[in-house]
Amino acid sequence: MKAKLTVTIDRDLVPRAKRYARERGVSLSSLIEDALEKMTGPEEEAGSFAERWRGAMTLTERDDERYRQLIDKYHR
Repeated sequence: MKAKLTVTIDRDLVPRAKRYARERGVSLSSLIEDALEKMTGPEEEAGSFAERWRGAMTLTERDDERYRQLIDKYHR
């Protein structure tokens, strides 16, 4: 059974969170519910570190200024 819950979050985060959910074809409520389930579920169900983070990050473009700064810093 579902329960209604009121949360307070940063005003600037709301449109970004809604966009993120919409891009994934899910409601904001289900997105939050899934995140909370993953955070509070038993470690065995959550999987290994690699399983939990697989696909969550994307590579930066090589023309990104941050990429160039890291290359300059670590490959001298």
